[in-house]
Amino acid sequence: MNQGNKKLRNLPAVETVLNAPDIQQALKETPRWLILDAIRSVLNRIREKILSGFPMSDEETGLMMIIPLVMESMKTLGRCRLRPVINATGVVIHTNLGRSVLSQETMDHVAEVSSRYSNLEYDLETGRRGSRESHVEEILCRLSGSESALVVNNNAGAVLLALNTLAEDKEVIVSRGQLVEIGGSFRIPDVIRKSGCTLIEVGTTNKTHPRDYRNAVSPKTACLLRVHLSNFEMKGFVLEVSRKEIKEIALEFDLPLVEDLGSGSLIDLSEYGLKKEPTVQESIDEGVDLVTFSGDKLLGGPQAGILAGKKAILDKIKKNPLTRALRVDKMTLAALESTLREWMDPGQALKRIPALRMMTLPAGELKFRAEKLSAMIRSRIGDALVIEVEQDVSEVGGGASPEAAIPTWVVSLYSSKVSVNEIEESFRFADPPVIGRIRKNRFILDVRTVQDHDLEEIAVAAEEAMGAKE
Repeated sequence: MNQGNKKLRNLPAVETVLNAPDIQQALKETPRWLILDAIRSVLNRIREKILSGFPMSDEETGLMMIIPLVMESMKTLGRCRLRPVINATGVVIHTNLGRSVLSQETMDHVAEVSSRYSNLEYDLETGRRGSRESHVEEILCRLSGSESALVVNNNAGAVLLALNTLAEDKEVIVSRGQLVEIGGSFRIPDVIRKSGCTLIEVGTTNKTHPRDYRNAVSPKTACLLRVHLSNFEMKGFVLEVSRKEIKEIALEFDLPLVEDLGSGSLIDLSEYGLKKEPTVQESIDEGVDLVTFSGDKLLGGPQAGILAGKKAILDKIKKNPLTRALRVDKMTLAALESTLREWMDPGQALKRIPALRMMTLPAGELKFRAEKLSAMIRSRIGDALVIEVEQDVSEVGGGASPEAAIPTWVVSLYSSKVSVNEIEESFRFADPPVIGRIRKNRFILDVRTVQDHDLEEIAVAAEEAMGAKE
């Protein structure tokens, strides 16, 4: 019998581990199924190591070493899968990490509304059934300048609903250069087809002229669609028809103009050193009949798809059966209303909405925070890692401002003894997980997206990471 087979035979049985005193004590407070899952998970990991030829001592495969691993596995299996992480990537609207962070005031309002009964669909003035849309419609109209508004689950849903209402079994004209893929295989052509419309592409990939739209209009045409290229840019020999020009064509043929803005900013971010993004108000002011945009990108709120525009069009959309299928719940509405109220004072919004605050943080504050974090990590791990404060660039993220690189300050960590991938993994396995990025063989912590209360937890994660490597 070779050593590997011997070690496999000597592994304690599941029942043996289950009967250990510490595990029996845990059974008083922990479901049996969870403990069994933890035991099997630990034993399977050890078996895989043995079978792969990984050297393991008899002590490491013994009961006394296995029990602490089972206890730790129980903690992991017992916690919720969706959990908070520390975003040190520098990507402000990070899709994989939940996009925009909500303000504490917003979260307090969500907790208050969701932990009690509410007037979600109850009119307190009349004592009769009300409309859930009424809680945010007025403030959306005030902020955007539109006649009416509606909120659904996300912007893809908003586009689908708009086109299904306006152009089912009819044609939608869109520039070929705007047939984008936003992410997660969300493609504008697919959404158009799923909405029951026929896609009519005009122009070429790099150039579309006003005449292309005019030549494509037919008796079956139901609307013109304009899509903001939010997650990439075309440069060089290119031409797109402006919003004003498309509106003129729409008026000429008595067709509604729909614009998918994607990120949907409510202020001109170029005033704060960021790349210019079209605002919702600009679209409405230039005559767009219906605008769709996201709630959790440049707006800085919860995931939602917002439709704003002409009342006659929104009235039709609200009667579409799909509207109920795509509607949002009370927590989303509470978070969105609270966020929108912050927008009533743009100056305060920049300070109170986390995503906006992160995007507009001054360089001096970022440098101070990076130096503070560097000192906190150094005080815990000494010279176990090389720690440096450097200049770098952050990203807006969320498919917004693809070419915008925002100057930032970062803490970089590296070692000649530990690989950068091991450092990254150690931080990712921390509690809470710390998600950074790797650049030039260094692990980077970008403080732009690190909140003040995260600093101590990052320093602790560094200490635990280095302790695990000793």
